[in-house]
Amino acid sequence: MNLDYIVREPENISPITPILFMLHGYGSNEQDLFSFRESLPADWIIVSFRAPKATQFEGYSWFDIDFNNPEQFIDIDQAKEVLESLLANIMAITNKYGLTRNKTHLCGFSQGGILCYSLALKYPELFNYVACLSAYPEEKLLTDIVKDKKKLENLRFFVSHGSDDAIIPMEWGKKAADLLYDLSCYFTFREYMSGHGVNQKNYIDLMEFFSK
Repeated sequence: MNLDYIVREPENISPITPILFMLHGYGSNEQDLFSFRESLPADWIIVSFRAPKATQFEGYSWFDIDFNNPEQFIDIDQAKEVLESLLANIMAITNKYGLTRNKTHLCGFSQGGILCYSLALKYPELFNYVACLSAYPEEKLLTDIVKDKKKLENLRFFVSHGSDDAIIPMEWGKKAADLLYDLSCYFTFREYMSGHGVNQKNYIDLMEFFSK
């Protein structure tokens, strides 16, 4: 499945040009996280994907969610299918730009963050900086993750969550700290006085993370 996306290209592109892939949340679209581009490094390629499933109000989703059933919160089969599509699209875009010795980063909000955990921990050799915003690591998508510390050592995670998040509870988000600690991954976990979103302090800290 070829995913729609928008892109910001730097003036010069070489085999070492960094690229950042952005995955929006449920009911949003590719323009959402793409608004961060003005604060991101000017020499990066920025790619923001649109999820394949249409929702209300001209939004999109990566997979269905059942808000009334915490045990079956996400449609696992749909999520696994879209993970395969994302990996294929990421590889195709990387090859299109001739990126062979570059760093590849991920940034996902909510649904997009859930997918970022899975992509990074299943294929750690492909990624570097990974930002998971208002999300959580879904155990049912992490059954075959890499646990070799040597293969995980290049990953850097930025995890943020709002203390008043009514969509994905804070305790779900905190599962990331336990998981990443157990895997000996480098990570920063930040809690903010906000709901299901990114407030100004969260944004500033995120941009600082990507600027390192």
